[in-house]
Amino acid sequence: MSTGMTPWRRLALSAATLALTTVGIMQVPAPAAASTSTMDAGVAVFDRTTGRFTHRSQATKQFRSASLVKLLIALDLTWDRQPSDEDRALVDSMLRSSDDAAASEFWDRNGGELIVDRMVARLDLRNTTPPPEDYGWGSTGVSAEDLVRVYRYVLDDAPARVRSLVMGNLSQATTCGTDGFDQSFGIRSAFTNPTAVKQGWVLFGSAPRDTCVDAAAARTAGGTHEQEVDYTSGALHTTGTVGAGHRTIVVALSTHRPGTSYAQAGYALTNLVRGLPVHGARLAPPLPQPESGTFFGTWGDDVAVYATTSLSSPQTGTVPSWQEVRVACQVQGELVDIDGLVNDWWTYLPEVGGYMPNIFFEWWDNQLPSDVVPLCS
Repeated sequence: MSTGMTPWRRLALSAATLALTTVGIMQVPAPAAASTSTMDAGVAVFDRTTGRFTHRSQATKQFRSASLVKLLIALDLTWDRQPSDEDRALVDSMLRSSDDAAASEFWDRNGGELIVDRMVARLDLRNTTPPPEDYGWGSTGVSAEDLVRVYRYVLDDAPARVRSLVMGNLSQATTCGTDGFDQSFGIRSAFTNPTAVKQGWVLFGSAPRDTCVDAAAARTAGGTHEQEVDYTSGALHTTGTVGAGHRTIVVALSTHRPGTSYAQAGYALTNLVRGLPVHGARLAPPLPQPESGTFFGTWGDDVAVYATTSLSSPQTGTVPSWQEVRVACQVQGELVDIDGLVNDWWTYLPEVGGYMPNIFFEWWDNQLPSDVVPLCS
């Protein structure tokens, strides 16, 4: 999912609108250091048979929800009414394939952040807060313990029609989301037991670096304890149930050091889930080691990459639309101006053999983090 980004990076412009201002100089890129995933996680595991948590760590810490807020959107929609056939199809796609368009439709129609306020009151959520002003639904604050409360409501207290709708869809979660990202990380890749899952991801680019293959995924057009939520790191979450009768509820929320690829984050989160105390768990084979390197998400269609840090230098290629890319180093060069948004930082992309203006990275500052991406020498 991509909704939830701050609006100032969502410019509907192409690389062709870049305005030439000053002259850049040629820089020789330094070798890129290998990036290792540094993960911060909030985890809760609840055994419904014993009625007890078997594991909790940072379980009340707030994380950016990404697509997990779709659980609240679905529950709010069905709280006191049956969805129409058209809405039912949207709910199915939203829960099974993490359809962002469906979530946005319900979010806009049903009051936006008021959805979160209503569900906080209804489910007695303690660490769930609406997104900040000018942020999208994916920036709702959630915690692992609150998500256990959500699942316990669905499984134990919700009307049968709601339980069937939600858990039926999560049990049939598709391998690929409607945005093309592989959503089989975490619980689905950790265990061979029956599972029902809702995943979330944000800040790994708006299109996957690696193609996800799954014909089933068809593309479609506040709590009381508010905390500081990390909106700059990539977030990857896995939630759901494991075992017959949905015995164990597992929630693992995570943020990852900037520069961590989607595959690296999924590998780290899945390994964490594999080590959790889940009753009767049957472990699946470990995931293959992902490719090393430092990666950042991009925006824009076919953004040009240049031989030097100048728009007048020859082009070496283009960046695949909206994908995360491997980066080596960064340097200041020609000032790039897009309708008043200016930046003179450029980053060397080794796989394209040239420099891309930093203005096209999904990153909040002009310069990528200096402790992750070194200066070119």
